[in-house]
This record gives sequence, C-alpha cells and structure tokens, in this order.
Amino acid sequence: MRIRKKNWKCSCAIKDYCNIEYYITSMQEDLQKRMEDIESALGELYAAIGIKDKKENIVKIQAKMSEASFWNNQKDAGKVVEELKDLKEDVDTWESLKGKADDISGLLGVYDSSYEEELNREIIELERRIESFRIKVFLSGRLDRADAIVEINSGAGGTESCDWVQMILRMYMRWAENKGFKAKIINEVKGDEAGFKNITFFVEGKYAYGYLKSESGVHRLVRISPFDSNKRRHTSFASVAVYPQIKDNYSIQIRPDDLRIETFRAGGHGGQHVNVTDSAVRITHIPTGLVVSCQNERSQYQNKQAALSVLRAKLYELNEQQKKKELDNISGQKRKIEWGSQIRSYVLFPYLLVKDHRTNVEKHDAHAVLDGGIDDFIEGFLKSKIKANNTNGYR
Repeated sequence: MRIRKKNWKCSCAIKDYCNIEYYITSMQEDLQKRMEDIESALGELYAAIGIKDKKENIVKIQAKMSEASFWNNQKDAGKVVEELKDLKEDVDTWESLKGKADDISGLLGVYDSSYEEELNREIIELERRIESFRIKVFLSGRLDRADAIVEINSGAGGTESCDWVQMILRMYMRWAENKGFKAKIINEVKGDEAGFKNITFFVEGKYAYGYLKSESGVHRLVRISPFDSNKRRHTSFASVAVYPQIKDNYSIQIRPDDLRIETFRAGGHGGQHVNVTDSAVRITHIPTGLVVSCQNERSQYQNKQAALSVLRAKLYELNEQQKKKELDNISGQKRKIEWGSQIRSYVLFPYLLVKDHRTNVEKHDAHAVLDGGIDDFIEGFLKSKIKANNTNGYR
C-alpha cells in the first residue's frame, strides 16, 4: 500500500527520521551517490582500456579488411580478425555498461519512490558487471590466470625476521582461504629459534598469480619484539617472490643433463614416512645456478615434480627479465632485504599503519591486514600499473 505523503503525520520526537519526505530524499541521494561512483569507475576503465585508441584501431582494421588483397594470406588475415574481435569486445562491453549507467541516471532525474526498488536492483547488477569487467582489465596479462608459486625469505633482523616470515605466510594463507584458493606448502627451512628462514608454497586458483604478483618485493615490519626481554622496538625485513606456475602451453625446456638432483631426509608435513626415507628433493639447474627444493609431498616422485614446477617458473621469470635486459632481476624487483628497499611497511608500534610505498595506499587496521586483508593493496597496485601505461582521457 502506497502512503500519501501530503496526509502523513508522525508524533515521533525525531521527526526528520520519521518524515516520509526525508526518507525519500535520503534514498534518492544514496542512489545518486552510487551512480556517481559508477561513473567514476567507468572513467577509470575508459582510461585503463584505452577506449579512444581502440576505436581508432577498429576503424583502421575494418578499412584494411575491405581491401581486395586482405584475404590473400589466410594466416595473417586470421590474426587481424582475432585482433579486431578482441578490440570490439572491450569497446562493446564498456559502451554497454556506459549506456546502462546513462539509462539509470536518466531515471534518477525524474525520480519517483514507486520504482525505487527496481532502480536499486538495476544499480546492484550494474555494479556487479563493472566489477567483473574491472577484474578482466586489471588481470589481462598472459599468465595472470595461472596458479602462483610464492617464496618468502627472511632478511635483516635474525630471529625477528624469521618470525616475520611466518606472519607473512599466515597473512597469505588467510587471504587465499578468503578467496577460496587452495594453498600448499612445498618446502620450508625453519629458523633457529622461531619462524622460517625460507618457505615456498603453491596458491592454486583462477587469477592467483595475477593477484599475487603485486606482492613481490621487500616487506618491512616495525613492532615491539616478543623476543626482547627489554620490550624494545625492532625492525624486521622479509622478501616475497611470486612466480606463475607454468603449464604445458608455456613450457620451458629443461634438459636432464642440466640438472643435478639430490635427495635427503625430509622434515616437513608430508606424513610419518617422510622422516625415515630420503623423500625430499633438491634440484640444481647447472647453467643458471638456480636451486629449488621440495620436501613436504608424500613421495620422492611428488617432491621432484613439485620442485621441477618451481624451477620451470623461475626459469620462465629469468627468461622474461633477460628479454627486458634486466639480468640482475629474476623475481620482480630484486633488492637487498633491508632499509630503503621495502615496497610495504607494517607498523604495529607506536601506532597501527600499513602503507604501500609504490601506491601510497594506507590501512590503519594493521591487524586486519595481517589477517589476510590485502585486497586494497593489490587493487591499488594493479590500478597504478595500468594508469602508468595508459594516459588516455575520459570524456
């Protein structure tokens, strides 16, 4: 039953909150604010995708396809057709979202509370479609859909840094759990007193590498040390390296003669038998000197396969860096694990703050971040990379 606003009265003391006119105005303002956020998101996507350039390229390709000689080379023609298809898919998707946003904004211009519920549903659906498209834009790299291999190493700080490695491990494990990803430790080297000197694990799930690649770099922690009886403030460092798990279609050729394979007794979590058999595997790639180990699988064969997967990923990354003539960098930005090289700082004392030094994204709830809440940092990094590579304006 619809209430007639002109006859409505209320005896409540807080009349503003009971007044229908106030309620309608508040709901209209809320819907308008959400539409402003949607317009802003569409503007970011316009720049990130390069809609203006893509439209110009579509016109050029269509003109090329109209030439009589276009189909003389079927292979080249096929590539051009695929390129046109990809360009049109991005442009058509963006224009569809923009058109829907314009329609909703038009309805808001003649707002009536009778279709408030329908408008709300339309905005929710548009927000969902934009978020889905945003993920596609941000994670459009060749291997972004791949599973990830994450390696964490302790740096300056001794026992403190080993404990910091364990804290970072927990952060990523909780993040993976929240994403519905599967995480599995494949190798670990425990610290002398606490934590880990080194730990390697798989994160399996769609876009795992695309998300986690932004985490490569040095992470710095400032806190009151639980290992210092004088309760002094300590600074610890750890490095994170993230690699894509290479599948067959991006295989790296590894010659058996280039490998030195050693077995040893494992001490991981693979099962009771791992402590009494030489099931752990260490592989050295002789030409590059890369060394990988795996000890947490249940058999020597499984450990070998996991170690080869890590080696393949590292060789892929090395090859990519060589192509870019950055031979001193095999895992993102390879720097000393100490002061001045960190990508992110986590401060637990004398205040709470986590800050990404590449993007200036900050979170004051440091404990929530350490509990897996790193999505804002990941998205901030992806946005910054896209903006750095694209300067097209939005009109």
